[in-house]
Amino acid sequence: MAERYSDPQLKLFSLSSNTEIAEKISDAANIPLSKVSSRQFSDGEIMINIEESVRGDDVYIIQSTNFPVNDNIWELLIMIDACKRASAHTVNVIIPYFGYARQDRVAQQREPITAKLVANMLVKAGVNRVVTLDIHAVQVQGFFDIPVDNLFTVPLFAEHYLAHGLSGENVVIVSPKNSGIKRARSLAEVLNAPIAIIDYAQDDDSGREEGYIIGDVAGKRAILIDDILNTGKTFAEAAKIVERGGATEIYAVASHGLFSGGAADILDTVPIKEILITDSVKTKERVPENVNYLTASQLIADALIRIHEKKPVSPLFNLQLPTEE
Repeated sequence: MAERYSDPQLKLFSLSSNTEIAEKISDAANIPLSKVSSRQFSDGEIMINIEESVRGDDVYIIQSTNFPVNDNIWELLIMIDACKRASAHTVNVIIPYFGYARQDRVAQQREPITAKLVANMLVKAGVNRVVTLDIHAVQVQGFFDIPVDNLFTVPLFAEHYLAHGLSGENVVIVSPKNSGIKRARSLAEVLNAPIAIIDYAQDDDSGREEGYIIGDVAGKRAILIDDILNTGKTFAEAAKIVERGGATEIYAVASHGLFSGGAADILDTVPIKEILITDSVKTKERVPENVNYLTASQLIADALIRIHEKKPVSPLFNLQLPTEE
């Protein structure tokens, strides 16, 4: 059994949204989870009780802000306040899935920028640092007046695909929408594969029509890549288009699997061989039969230790391939 991490003034807490990944992070970092209780009163108010001293400690709180988004955000804010009032030295939050990051700009008249509002709330509550995983819009990092470390999942996915022989010219990385080109290119560079893009005559969040491929997928194994798998409609439509384009096998990969709105029913009907997802989100929804989970716990644990020891996080941004002797 591995020894406990040596600094007793590092305290790691898990809130209620995703206790599974918190336990894995705890194991990977050799830091036991500290004791906290959270409950809701009959009217929905949240009550937090930290069951051990955090005075003078560096506190790290793990909480994804997926459904129920608002409950999970408020639970996090209340925990931050409790830590500050208990004289914690620093309060750092690890948010594997950062809700509201898609509302990062004014797309139509009189819309809010809710990602900025959430950032303001976290800073005002007293957070010293934020760690997140593949945030939807990287510019959201700039909404904070504190350090934000955004970890990337592409190295995790690349390692999986390399181990399964999915690389080279017989593979093509497909962005299922225009906004995901950079993400597709990042994976393609590691896998030494070409990219393709699915474009639409009409392309917006309310619907996509008349999709076509820019690039060659014929006779290749196609990997569709996106950051958030929500309703499954984007992957489902892309899979149909890629199949018509002559792809021999179709895979899909996303950082965060929300699976809302009957996504499993939609994805079970399309020709996707495997859907690869991290464990950033714990969902109560049914997931498709072909889902395979990769844990991001070691990546997050490594980042946590590096941050606490004041070491750079940047070495975690790239896949570390073994060197040939």
